[in-house]
Amino acid sequence: MPPANALLEADQLDLPERTYPLELALCETCGLAQLTVSVDPTELFQHYAYFSSYSTTMLAHAEALVERMASERRLGPNSLAIEIASNDGYLLQFYAIRGIPVLGIDPARNVAEKAIERGIATLCEFFGDELAEELRISRRRADILHANNVLAHVPDVNSVVRGIARLLSDDGIAVIETPYVRDLVERLEFDTIYHEHVFYYSLTALRHLFERHGLEIVDVERIPIHGGSLRVFAALQGTQAPSQAVTLLLDEEDTLGLAAAPYFRKLADRVDVLRQQLVALLDDLQAGGARIAAYGAAAKGAVLLNAFGIGRDTIDFVADRSDYKQGRYMPGVHLPIVSPDRLLSDQPDLVLLLVWNFADEVLEQQQEYRRRGGRFIIPAPTPRIVD
Repeated sequence: MPPANALLEADQLDLPERTYPLELALCETCGLAQLTVSVDPTELFQHYAYFSSYSTTMLAHAEALVERMASERRLGPNSLAIEIASNDGYLLQFYAIRGIPVLGIDPARNVAEKAIERGIATLCEFFGDELAEELRISRRRADILHANNVLAHVPDVNSVVRGIARLLSDDGIAVIETPYVRDLVERLEFDTIYHEHVFYYSLTALRHLFERHGLEIVDVERIPIHGGSLRVFAALQGTQAPSQAVTLLLDEEDTLGLAAAPYFRKLADRVDVLRQQLVALLDDLQAGGARIAAYGAAAKGAVLLNAFGIGRDTIDFVADRSDYKQGRYMPGVHLPIVSPDRLLSDQPDLVLLLVWNFADEVLEQQQEYRRRGGRFIIPAPTPRIVD
């Protein structure tokens, strides 16, 4: 598979694309599911196609979390909120408007520049234990540290977690969100498996990882974002008592056998059934004269299109709100990425919703297209058509 966010320019379409094996393995000692091949992070992240602020769902999610944490942790002008993989400042801006000092850390220069433009102090660097030590020496320790959807992305995750432990103040808290591998399996969210996501976490795996570096999980929540995620609260070992929620979820995972191979073995077969169902549905619609587009030039969309062999013979274009992506092409399948305005000007009969995790948001945004008779195909866990 090509890297899922490696969008192409027009003059690159005839050039060979870099591809890498996409294989998932499980460690039955610690329960961690992970890729067998890691792509160099500088290829994936120093110039990044995803801007969090384009999603109203992500903005609302971030604002609600900041409001809650600022109140619960009694954060103020003498506090410091840090985010690892802070993207374009989508989350830290809500601390800043409350007068709480912030620091973002992100290796992608293009998104870091957007954060700086909106007044969010941002270091354009990869985070790890060395950078954490530099910040600690300069007396910048986090009263609250966010790491949303980043632990899955970093090959040297031990360095990152060591860095979190070094950077937290003595009574600080790390709030970490990561897609939950249990939801991936149970909801057939196979398209979240791509090269940027090196690791696929259960609470069991996270506990082993954090304890190795002096951190303790003191609370956990299951949240719906990104098709089902864990929100983990971690503190320095011995500083805060774990909640009952941690024990209960660990027990659930043990009962399910979430750290053992049999739990995962049927996933591939279920993905193959979904491929057959979706391809057959698209073929039938095309045979009936339907014109089909897609929505969402996201990484998960690139995975689904490439894994299922859905390309230009079936889909006319991919609409996306990000003007950074418009005018480029999807990796592998080379579908053109256009403005959502094309849904109204071309009025395709159906739109394959590649960003199914933001289905409610997209359906709300595209009311006019739907009012004119346009319909959406939501592909997983079973393909269905929504008027």
